[in-house]
Amino acid sequence: MSTNAPLERENARDRTAEESNESSRSVVSVDGLGKTYGDGDDAVRAVEDVSFDIEPGTVVGLLGPNGAGKTTTIKAMLGLVVPTTGTVTIDGVNVHEEPRAAYQRVGAMLEGARNVYWKLTVRENLEFFAALSGRRPAAVADRHDRLLDQLALTEKADVPVNDLSRGMKQKVSLACTLARDASVAFLDEPTLGLDVESSLELRRELRRLAEQESMTVVLSSHDMDVVQAVCDRVIIMNDGRVVTDDTVDGLIDLFRSQAYHITVDDLPEGVRDRLAAEFDVDGFEAVGDRTRFAVSLPDGRALYDVMDTLREADTVPESVDSIEPDLEDVFLELTGGENG
Repeated sequence: MSTNAPLERENARDRTAEESNESSRSVVSVDGLGKTYGDGDDAVRAVEDVSFDIEPGTVVGLLGPNGAGKTTTIKAMLGLVVPTTGTVTIDGVNVHEEPRAAYQRVGAMLEGARNVYWKLTVRENLEFFAALSGRRPAAVADRHDRLLDQLALTEKADVPVNDLSRGMKQKVSLACTLARDASVAFLDEPTLGLDVESSLELRRELRRLAEQESMTVVLSSHDMDVVQAVCDRVIIMNDGRVVTDDTVDGLIDLFRSQAYHITVDDLPEGVRDRLAAEFDVDGFEAVGDRTRFAVSLPDGRALYDVMDTLREADTVPESVDSIEPDLEDVFLELTGGENG
């Protein structure tokens, strides 16, 4: 037995603690971020007191309707907008004090395919953007080949971007963002213009990058299906502030209620009026020769009250189906019904 066993165990504990701290540290930290345009009575406050941290290897959705402040927040995180108050650090580097050092740690796809060089070929674009971050093209060639394959761009690798379709250009823009082997990728509407198959491939690649390579992704999109499928966590902004910050499952559970679709054979106008007056009914619609309506209830017992109302009108339900909320339902509820 080693006479240094206690020391070895202590060193092992220290290494474990260091590894745990490394895995839980924030790769992105936004603290008290605020941005005001103009002065005096003409001042417009776009962002106010926004704070959050993002851990390595997570995919975070930053969402909000038009005018919510999310675009200003993203641009401030990238150093493209100087905040009025607050700080942003990427991998421990203050974005506004050391922009060059911070830039080496991020990749960004903003405004679709306009951040690539259309006269260069697809592969030349990948090599160029990798070189901007100090990467030798040869050192990341395997990564580029995998991106080309994942995004179905292999056959177009030596074609100038200008000769590609809109959807293909969008793929190239995304590939260039991921080509740099950065710590954090900012993606604005990454599935815009992609066909269904390419969109699904992108979702799988984003999850792989997060889970296998510990890349952190900040995703902004109006496609709630994509956000719900790939994001670990969602930050929703409205009126310049963060209104919620939680996991996707946590948000959906928070807004899960007793909601049902009820289909009946016949529903007289008087019964419709009574249902609408007594319960939270969301419209009536014809489904073939039947009528269906959605109703949200405070608890399961209230469903019996709905059934009693229908029975008193000699109306028998054909079916009663539970309604499960999705991320879009949560988003619309939190932002006042606008998905801009």
